[in-house]
Amino acid sequence: MSKRNSQASKSAARERLRAERERQAKKDKTRKQIVVGVSVVAVLAVAGAVSYGVMQLNKPSAWEAAADAKNVSAPKNTSGDDGTTVVIGKDSAKKTLELYEDSRCPVCATFEQSVGETVAKDVEAGKYKIKYIGATFIDNAANGEGSKNALSALGAALDVSPEAFLDYKSALYSAKFHPEETDDKFAKDDYLLEVADSVDALKGNKAFEKAVKDGTYDAWAMKMSKAFDKSGVKGTPTLMMDGKKITTEGSDNAPMTEADFNTAITAALKG
Repeated sequence: MSKRNSQASKSAARERLRAERERQAKKDKTRKQIVVGVSVVAVLAVAGAVSYGVMQLNKPSAWEAAADAKNVSAPKNTSGDDGTTVVIGKDSAKKTLELYEDSRCPVCATFEQSVGETVAKDVEAGKYKIKYIGATFIDNAANGEGSKNALSALGAALDVSPEAFLDYKSALYSAKFHPEETDDKFAKDDYLLEVADSVDALKGNKAFEKAVKDGTYDAWAMKMSKAFDKSGVKGTPTLMMDGKKITTEGSDNAPMTEADFNTAITAALKG
């Protein structure tokens, strides 16, 4: 092989090597750009997910939104600010029994099961009216929703009629349907509707059912709860008449038997 051919071969080899190095460098650059691009997208996706998660955490719950609502749909048969005054009874009755209750309250259930029928008969006879003030503080203590949801459903019953409201309240507190305080059954619309099926005026009532499922009276329930908080009453059940607590003689507790209630209410009506 001539010296010239040898040098040409070496030059061609060097050229091929240089070209190969350039091609490899381009491949490496392209691969790096792809990796960087994917990494940026991944970082942006994570940042977006974190941002969305923070927004969701900061977003008020449905009940918080209801509590802050400016426009409140109040049930029929109510009066006062946001319809939070609920008074049931004959116009001829001169006295009003204020009844403070939380739907999840087990002691309220005991009171209603033992004394509720007597109260209903007295109201029907015109002995006194009742003013109902609903509370939701058990939800706050137990991180639940049953007190609020049941109060909203009671608003839906009140929209049907005062009688439907009283009958539904009685059913919610009944031994058959009232759950343990730690069991948040009233948070479930289906369970509230199951209880309502025991009330003639509510069974198969499509308007009532829609109001419960749509949460029509959620904001009203929260306003009612605020009215309870502003009352200064600390526990349930609490009974008051003419600004004075009605209690079992010798105690600070509401009367829990028919006999004790009749003694206490007779004294209050005379006062």
